[in-house]
Amino acid sequence: MSDTDADADSTAAPNALRTPIVAVLGHVDHGKTTLLDTIRGSAVSEGEAGAITQHIGATAVPLETVSEMAGDLVDPTDFDLPGLLFIDTPGHHSFTTLRSRGGALADIAVVVVDVNDGFQPQTIEALEILQRTGTPFVVAANKIDTTPGWNPQEGMPIQVTYEKQSQNARSRLDENLYQIIGDLSDEGFSADLYWRVQNFTKNVGVVPLSAITSEGVPDLLAVLMGLSQRYMKEQMAVDVTGPGAGTVLEVKDERGFGATVDVVLYDGSVRAEDKIVVGGIDGPIVTEVRALLQPRPNAEIRVEKRFDKVEEVRAASGIKIAAPELDDAMAGAPIRVVRDRELNEVIEEVESELAEIQVSTEEEGVVVKADTLGSLEAMANALREAEVPILRAEVGDIAPRDIAVASTANEDKHRVILGFNVEVLSNAERELDESDVKLFDDDVIYQLIEEYEGYVDEIERAQQETVLDKIVRPCRFRILEDHVFRQSDPAVVGVEVLSGTIKNNQNVVKWDGNEATRVGQLSGIQEQGEDVSEARAGVRVSVAIDGPTVGRQIDEGDELWIELPEKHAKILEQELSDDIPADELEALTSYLDKHRKRDPFWGK
Repeated sequence: MSDTDADADSTAAPNALRTPIVAVLGHVDHGKTTLLDTIRGSAVSEGEAGAITQHIGATAVPLETVSEMAGDLVDPTDFDLPGLLFIDTPGHHSFTTLRSRGGALADIAVVVVDVNDGFQPQTIEALEILQRTGTPFVVAANKIDTTPGWNPQEGMPIQVTYEKQSQNARSRLDENLYQIIGDLSDEGFSADLYWRVQNFTKNVGVVPLSAITSEGVPDLLAVLMGLSQRYMKEQMAVDVTGPGAGTVLEVKDERGFGATVDVVLYDGSVRAEDKIVVGGIDGPIVTEVRALLQPRPNAEIRVEKRFDKVEEVRAASGIKIAAPELDDAMAGAPIRVVRDRELNEVIEEVESELAEIQVSTEEEGVVVKADTLGSLEAMANALREAEVPILRAEVGDIAPRDIAVASTANEDKHRVILGFNVEVLSNAERELDESDVKLFDDDVIYQLIEEYEGYVDEIERAQQETVLDKIVRPCRFRILEDHVFRQSDPAVVGVEVLSGTIKNNQNVVKWDGNEATRVGQLSGIQEQGEDVSEARAGVRVSVAIDGPTVGRQIDEGDELWIELPEKHAKILEQELSDDIPADELEALTSYLDKHRKRDPFWGK
């Protein structure tokens, strides 16, 4: 910005139009950050954990840049808006934490969809959030350059590049595009290719593009500028001289400044030496601006190394604020300029917004630690969806008290700390090693939760196997004719296992009507002359039974059963019926039916 531009800006009318704030959403790997890289000419995505954006960056793209990229599609003289401010969200949950006085921070959204993969779970989730918040959006149908037979036309508008393609390539692309339009319809949105949309308030525009070759990117920028100019001009008119309001994106230590906050300012202005109130870990922080550091146009605030020191910044913009006592400020928290307002009134406003984004906890659950408020809420939402209860959720590195709290959990699966993008403090490492608390840490949220869910599955599987090992299993078997090897002390007979599992050292019963009579106890099982501990359905074995005499208590052709204690039968039916084989379940059901003819409540 030249000195002349700066002077002109400082004398702008109080109700000047602010820059529209654009959120970019979409499923993992569908190209959100790559698209922004193309627009801003950087490569932020290469430095992201797992190539997935984990924090929120703000990039100001001035009207001049938009016009350069869009070519003939955007004539800067047709627009009053200063350009576009892009917010790259780490996930849809974080999008919901970006609020402007209780509403969505973004004025408009871009939902990026891989034209080959189509709708995925996070695509649908993004649409649900946009519908709930009433945020208008367009769909960027990305990766058109991967269409078989595609002939790339770098940076060209979509209709120009489309005409350069073979009939086969066009047909394949058309098929994918109409699948996306159909999927939008299934989700309740009327949609079409953007140049066919007459009214963007009633229909969603689909913009085919490639973030890699920039084809169709001019169209996306033109649509975003046109939508903002035509439908949002009134809400873009703000008092740019009033006390500023914004959302903290990240807290960072900067050499020479100490703790600073990266902020998206969506209303009013902030000036050097303004008194501000910022949401902090222990409540609102009251401090004074020492320096305003503004990234250069098209630079992404998280990775920008050079900032211009300015005296005033007006909405909407991404700005770095240096001020004392910001160490405990939280990302995702509100920031307010006091100026001519009552300090207590501003503090109450920040407190009420902080209360809205507190994570709800339960008496039993896991401990969650994250590096920012936005990450913490994203984690909490993801865990809630996975039906994982949370005992404590806080911003900050893992400390001894976190281990102490986690160790009080009643269940192994809750004796856990989930750490997102945090460190274990040196004074907590030994305690963690010596405790029975399990730590999961990752810098990709969905991977962290998947790791934990795998751990819980292992625990539950082991517990079920332990229970099954200790519990008496149902079994029905028949004494074979002409297979009496010894009549008594013990009786040794050949049997066929009809259903279930026969095991050694278990009691044997014989049913007479509705009465079960114990006839003895298994003291040995042999299969083809070899001792075995058990045999499954369909197998013939010889068994030794202490107690009965063949010809008196038992006889050839008799059907015998393993005796089930009532408590074991109840556990099998109510807790383990999904974990035993079908034939064993059949034996259990028959056994219960026989008992319940005499006593309807047996085993319940």
